[in-house]
Amino acid sequence: MLDRKSSVLLSVLLCASLVSSFVEELDDSFMETRGDDDIWLIKFYAPWCSFCKQLDPVWHQIGSELKSLGSPVNVGKSDATANTGLAEEFKVRGYPAIIMWKKNVKYVYSGKRTKEEIMEFTHRVSGPCVRSLNSLQLFQHAMSRHDVMFVYVGATSQLKGNFSAAAEHLIVHINFFSAARDVLPKVIALTSLPAVVLFKDGTYFTYSEERDGELRLWINRERFPNFSKIDSYTLYAMGETGKLVSLVLLEEKNMCEKSVRYKVLMEKVAADYRDTYSRNFYFGFMEENDYINGLMMKDVIVPSFVVVDLSNDGYFLPQGTVDTERQLFDFLNGILDGSIQCQGGNGVVQRVRRLVYDTKLLIRSLFAQAPLLGFFLLGFPFTIATVFCYLCCKARHTTSEDEDDVAPQQCKKVTNKKSD
Repeated sequence: MLDRKSSVLLSVLLCASLVSSFVEELDDSFMETRGDDDIWLIKFYAPWCSFCKQLDPVWHQIGSELKSLGSPVNVGKSDATANTGLAEEFKVRGYPAIIMWKKNVKYVYSGKRTKEEIMEFTHRVSGPCVRSLNSLQLFQHAMSRHDVMFVYVGATSQLKGNFSAAAEHLIVHINFFSAARDVLPKVIALTSLPAVVLFKDGTYFTYSEERDGELRLWINRERFPNFSKIDSYTLYAMGETGKLVSLVLLEEKNMCEKSVRYKVLMEKVAADYRDTYSRNFYFGFMEENDYINGLMMKDVIVPSFVVVDLSNDGYFLPQGTVDTERQLFDFLNGILDGSIQCQGGNGVVQRVRRLVYDTKLLIRSLFAQAPLLGFFLLGFPFTIATVFCYLCCKARHTTSEDEDDVAPQQCKKVTNKKSD
């Protein structure tokens, strides 16, 4: 029995050591010892960071899977509080930070901290920025895997150079491909070549410099589906596109009839009036409302409509009930023509208010999860302040008594001098 327990323990330790070997601990010497052609996926962490600890098992799974797939990507991690030189080199400002190092270029990951999302990022960024589609089957396979993708069609040209430059900059967010004209389905009509084609929302759009402006800005602006489920990570990223985000806020579970109706209404307007609103708005629904609660500094009502401007942390609310297409049009048009004013923002007063709100949330959460710790953290400074005030008052009272004792003695001396 003892031997069996020992063998099980040995197996567990062996497995743990094998998993750990797939993730290398990096220090400040990394920049001198790395190879020029090495590709690294690095997690920067702090020992006290709870989010970093939650990511640990996922990180080891990623290292193990990439090794089993024969990927050229090396997986590492570094304590940013101990290896400050390496953290400064990679400009780490928060934890955990996930960065890919490829050919002296840093690619920062800003998506969900899940294995699937990080693996998708790794496969996309570690390979060529522009992948070639050599057959209709490859094209169809890419279409089935990606909600949004950009494809360059044609021979070498200035447009292809601009497309490749945009891909190097935006590969962290979206997929880029190239293909010959005969690879694309016949239903895709291209009036001229070369061309850049955007595939999303079950259809396609061809880039026009005259209509759409600079290629890289257009790609950045159009890299999300027109209507989709939006989480806090996606919403934050949408702020980089320059568009407003029109949201219907829903319950996380068991949507009521009104919520379903609002969601259908938003999706219909997004699809039927795409040409009218897609240049200025993204549309979607959100079931996790903590981000919006923090933005508005109150608990939002669900279901409800809100339009968010991530460029300045502002938001727009309808002036009345929104139950019909006409009322939703009036809301969106009012934002565009300026008749509905933006609320919130990132001014000094608003930042102070948001700091106070976040502090209240932190204290409330602390007392809910660990009441004793909350009482200690709040009570200890209060106790110190009380003792300090008591000592100050006592010292002042003692000084006053001393002064009162000295005064009669001085008066007595003066009286004696006069009598003399």
